[in-house]
Amino acid sequence: MSQEIYVSTDIEADGPIPGPHSMLSFASAAYTADKELIATFSANLETLPGSAPHPIQAAWWKTQPEAWAACRKDLQTPEKALPDYVKWVEALPGKPVFVAFPAGFDFTYMFWYMMRFAERCPFSWSALDIKTLAFAITGMPYRKCIKPRFPKHWFDPHPHTHVALDDAIEQGALFCNMLAELRATQAAAATAPATAAIASPPPEDAAA
Repeated sequence: MSQEIYVSTDIEADGPIPGPHSMLSFASAAYTADKELIATFSANLETLPGSAPHPIQAAWWKTQPEAWAACRKDLQTPEKALPDYVKWVEALPGKPVFVAFPAGFDFTYMFWYMMRFAERCPFSWSALDIKTLAFAITGMPYRKCIKPRFPKHWFDPHPHTHVALDDAIEQGALFCNMLAELRATQAAAATAPATAAIASPPPEDAAA
């Protein structure tokens, strides 16, 4: 069975939903489970015909001039960028898993754009949400699973710049660190019964 490749993906948009608003840029960083970054993809997009920025998002972008400039250079049409992206995902050396934070936002945009402009989605209909993974690992209430509350050792020294590729790399490393902790915890739990049995032999063994 081929390994899973975790495709950490970040998108930047000018509104909450695709169609009425546009995806301005997107990027993916493909990681193996042991945090090897094997490939990246990024593109800045022309806006959709007939779309318009949402006023709240437009106001936010005015506070991010460097990120705005970064996502408005070297623009591609969605008709070009999305088929190229799907082919890139399909060429990865394993089964691709879409990973995002929050997946509900980024995957909504990516799925819509892939189906509209590439007519297929290599991730099927599912996405792995880092926020939900944190909820499962920490036991914190879901609404409190935000980055400032995460353990510091989950984070590598990557910047969060609102430039799609920077953020995809950053959150991909975060995910891999969380996955490593989850698997270590699972492995420890799996060996605990055997260790306890050795430490406390059955009564008949003790009598002998």
